[in-house]
Amino acid sequence: VMEGKGLLFKIFADIDVFDIEINTENVEEFIQTVKNISPTFGGINLEDIKAPEAFEIEQRLKAELDIPVMHDDQHGTAIISAAALLNALELTNKKIKDVNIVISGAGAAAISCTRLYQAFGAKRENIVMTDSKGVIRQDRDDLSTEKAEFATHRKIDTLDEAMKNADVFIGLSTANIVTPAMLKSMAKNPIVFAMANPDPEIEYQLAIDTRDDIIMATGRSDHPNQVNNVLGFPFIFRGALDVRATKINEAMKMAAVKALANLAKEPVPEQVNIAYGETRLTFGKDYIIPKPFDPRLIAEVPPAVAKAAIESGVAKEPIEDWEKYRETLLERLGSDNKIVRLLTNRAKMNPKRVVYAEADHLDVLKAAQIAYDEGIAIPILLGRRETILSLMEDIEFDANVSIIDPKSDDEEKNRNRYAKVYWEHRKRKGVTLYSAQKLMRERNYFAAMMVNEGDADALISGFSRSYPSVVKPMLELIGLAKNATRAATTNLMMTQRGPMFLSDTSINIDPTAEDLAKIAQMTARTVRMFGMEPVMAMISFSNFGSSPSPRASKVREAVKLLHESNPELLVDGELQTDFALNDEMLKDMFPFSKLVGKKVNTLIFPSLDAANITYKLLKELNKSESIGPIMMGMRKPVHILQLDASVDEIVNMTAIAVIDAQQKEKKELEIKASLEKESAL
Repeated sequence: VMEGKGLLFKIFADIDVFDIEINTENVEEFIQTVKNISPTFGGINLEDIKAPEAFEIEQRLKAELDIPVMHDDQHGTAIISAAALLNALELTNKKIKDVNIVISGAGAAAISCTRLYQAFGAKRENIVMTDSKGVIRQDRDDLSTEKAEFATHRKIDTLDEAMKNADVFIGLSTANIVTPAMLKSMAKNPIVFAMANPDPEIEYQLAIDTRDDIIMATGRSDHPNQVNNVLGFPFIFRGALDVRATKINEAMKMAAVKALANLAKEPVPEQVNIAYGETRLTFGKDYIIPKPFDPRLIAEVPPAVAKAAIESGVAKEPIEDWEKYRETLLERLGSDNKIVRLLTNRAKMNPKRVVYAEADHLDVLKAAQIAYDEGIAIPILLGRRETILSLMEDIEFDANVSIIDPKSDDEEKNRNRYAKVYWEHRKRKGVTLYSAQKLMRERNYFAAMMVNEGDADALISGFSRSYPSVVKPMLELIGLAKNATRAATTNLMMTQRGPMFLSDTSINIDPTAEDLAKIAQMTARTVRMFGMEPVMAMISFSNFGSSPSPRASKVREAVKLLHESNPELLVDGELQTDFALNDEMLKDMFPFSKLVGKKVNTLIFPSLDAANITYKLLKELNKSESIGPIMMGMRKPVHILQLDASVDEIVNMTAIAVIDAQQKEKKELEIKASLEKESAL
């Protein structure tokens, strides 16, 4: 657990962690050991300490040390559940001071949760806490100091009795102790947080089937509203460490609660929707708490905690420039790894069949192996069977995956089937049935027909062949998406200034003004898919009409078209690259530009040679990692690599192909459902 938690500290907040186990159950020995090693560390996270010892250990260490100490088992759950509770109460139009709350469990987490709810206004007389012996009543003689703090005067003994007319249930106990009858006895619009792990106090589906007015949260990631401590401890310690706080106090915890609660009400970035397979997460009964992979957490929670530390007088090094601090926080994590991680996580949620048209090349096969092992995709390997099997043995790729040789006798039936479909499609464009049958022995034609006919969900090719030679069969067989006028590509470059999208890097040689506008629109949709809002510069050798050249004029015209058709899109030009990327220069020379004060993250180039040369220069001179070229505007998910792409690049492209397939499948299902609904009417 501690090693995993250390990893989460690093991934989510860039905090280095040492996992230290203390081999004692003596409270004094434990406290003294922690005090003795404390000068080495900036903060201490306590873990897996049972009540009541947990309370004494934390209280003593907080009092006797001048660095932040927090027992996450207590306060992490309290902070996250409090944020969720505030939002659930808002949705049900209830006030925390008025609601009746039942707490199932009386351990460290339950005590801490209840205290924090009180800090936000919950009334002690409205709270009933239960333990394994039943309701904690004032007339019981077996209560610890902490339990006695929440003993009720009410003459009730069981959880069943406590649940009658309760507004809120907080479960921090054990599985399946809440029955449907108990839920039915609760007040209108009940709030139920069943947080026992791995199995909650009542199963999620049973709860929502029992009460359609319920707001439900659990500790599980496979249901909405997961109360997950990873939303708290990395960011709370980050804020505390950055101001050299001497402790984590009540004000800092409450600031974290408010930051989390407020963030859930903000529009959700598209990359979060993608990461969790959602169409559109919005504040409501199924979304009352942010998701752990929300990239905004690092820029929202630590500053709130740090401000509270400063205002409450426990910060040794106050922060003055908060905007710069937020930028520093974002830079700590680096957007490249996070973007890749979000892509792979989204792909893993619903892996698709990806046909690798050049699987008899070692690097392609290695990428297919990684995609298979990590659950990103279900590989279909095209190529010479003997070569593929030999390479699989060399790299110990021992998996039951499909291996297809398009030229083999085994595939004659499929070749003939595909050839007939292709011939029907192209017979009036000079294609004979014989030539169609011959083309189906070519791996790219065969692979494209697999996707076209639903025998595969997505295609990866281009590792060993020129881009134009691979694009041709894709355009002939797959074709453009509905309403698309052309295909185009964009490359995502991981630069020192952050992610940059460059278009069109691979297809349109000399696009017209109308073409450039369409390329910009497609690129904007792709940028949003990555959870970013496009800030777009249309690139030229000219600045805002400084040259009458037709090459500059077409870029100007494209900008005009975009301003008319997409007024919400932040785009301007024509601009030279240095002005687009240097805000000070732009502000001095062209203060009227829409891009002044903005950080450009998308460049649309006037020609293929300009875009292709730029992205390859960045890749080689700055060693910038590239994801792409990402194909846009196609009817089916086909993605073409650059010659000799690296294994990592192929894996990243696989994730994009899978996400593309997921989104196209979802859109098709939505259209089908809509048509069925219309037909029924």
